[in-house]
Amino acid sequence: MENSAKVNSSKYELNGKPPLKEAIPLGLQHILAMFVGNVTVPIIIAGILGFSNAEQTILIQSAMFVAGIATLVQLYPIGRVGAKMPVVMGTSFGFLPTCIAIGNSFGLAGILGAQLIGGFFCGFLGLFLKPLRKFFPSLVTGTVVLTIGLSLLPTGITYMAGGSGAADFGSPSNWSIALIVLVTVVFFKQFTKGFTSLASILIGLIVGYLVAIPLGKVDFSAITQAGWFAIPRPLHFGLAFHWEAIVAMLIMYVVTTVETVGDISGIAMGGANREATDRELSGGIISNGLGSSFAALFNALPNTSYSQNVGLVSFTGIMSRFVVATGAIFLLIAGLFPKLGAIVVTVPQSVLGGATVVMFSQIALTGINLITKEKLTTRNKIIVGLALALGLGLGQVPDALAYLPDSIQLIFGGSGIVIACIVALLLNIILPQDKIQKKVEKEIA
Repeated sequence: MENSAKVNSSKYELNGKPPLKEAIPLGLQHILAMFVGNVTVPIIIAGILGFSNAEQTILIQSAMFVAGIATLVQLYPIGRVGAKMPVVMGTSFGFLPTCIAIGNSFGLAGILGAQLIGGFFCGFLGLFLKPLRKFFPSLVTGTVVLTIGLSLLPTGITYMAGGSGAADFGSPSNWSIALIVLVTVVFFKQFTKGFTSLASILIGLIVGYLVAIPLGKVDFSAITQAGWFAIPRPLHFGLAFHWEAIVAMLIMYVVTTVETVGDISGIAMGGANREATDRELSGGIISNGLGSSFAALFNALPNTSYSQNVGLVSFTGIMSRFVVATGAIFLLIAGLFPKLGAIVVTVPQSVLGGATVVMFSQIALTGINLITKEKLTTRNKIIVGLALALGLGLGQVPDALAYLPDSIQLIFGGSGIVIACIVALLLNIILPQDKIQKKVEKEIA
C-alpha cells in the first residue's frame, strides 16, 4: 500500500496525483507556455476580418474554453478518443495562413465549416494509424520533432526581442527582461532542488513579470476591459461549406497529423524515455481531429497539440496527467471568466521569450534523442540531413517557390515541418537498407 501511495503521488508518473499545492503551479506553467499562442491566432483573424471588440472577445473566450475541453479529453480519454498522455491542446499557428486565405474569401463561417469537415477527416486518419505506423519509425518522427524545435527557435527569439510588430522591438529593455527570465530559469533548474527546480519556468515568468511592471511593459487595460462572466455560445458565427476551403483544410489536417505524431513521440521520449505506443498516437490524433470539429461548433479555430508544452515535459520530466489537468481547468475557468484570462494576456512577450526559448531548445534535443535511437548509418544520415536542409531551408526562404501555384506555396512555403516530414517519409521508404550498404559501412568504419 505504501509503495502504491508513493507511485500515485509521483509527478513523474502518468497516473500520479501530486498535492494541489504542487500540481496547481506546475499546471499553470503549461498554461503560461501556451496561453499567448492560443489567443494570438483568433486576435489576428479577428483583425483581418474587421471584427468588433465584442466579436474578438467571443473568439478569445471560445479559444480558451475549447482548449481546456480538448486538453482534458487528451488526458482522460473517452473510448478511443484521447492519447492518455500529458498533451496540451490549443489554437494552431500552423493553420493560420490557410485560415487567412479562407477567411478573406468566405469569412469566418467558411473557416469553421471547412474545419468541421477537416476535423472528422483527421479523426478518420487516427483510426487507421496502426497499419501506417511502420512508415513512421523513430528516425522519421525524430526528424519531425527536431524540425519543430528548430523552426520554433526564431519565434522564441522574436518573443525575447519584444514580439513581432512591437514599437520597441529589439530594445535593450526587452532583451534585459528576457535574459533575466532565462538566467532565472536556468539558475532554479540547475542550482536548486525539489519544487523550485521543477517550477523553474513559472518562477522565471513571475520574476520577469515583476521586473517588467516598473519598466512600463505591462498593459493592464485588457483586465479592465474584460467582462466578469460569459458562457460560450455555440454556432455564434455560423457554418458555411465551400469545396475549395474544405480541400485546403484537409491538406492541413494531414500535416497536423504528422505534427501530432511528432509531439506525442516527443512527450514519450522526453518524459518517459520510450517510444509512443500505437494506442497513444492513434488516440491523440483522433482527439486532435474531433477536438477541432468541436471547436468549429464553439467558434474556436483549429486545435492541435502544442509543441512548447512538449518542451516543458522534456525540461521538467513531469508526466502527471493530473498536473496538466489543473492547467486545463484554469483554461476552462478563464473561458467562463474573461478577466482571469486577461491577466495572463498582460504578460509581456519578452518575458515569455526568456522561458519559451528554453523549452523550444528541449524539443530539438528530444528530436535528436529519437533520431539516435536508430544507428546513424550513411542511409539514415542522408534521410535526416536532406529533410532538415530542404525543410528548414525552404521554410525560411518561401520566396524560392514564388513561381509555383498559390495553393502549392500555401502548403509548402510556410512550413518547413511539412517539407521535412514528406522528405524523411519518402526517403525512408525509397532508400534501401541492404547487405551491400551494410558491408560498405563496415569497411568505411
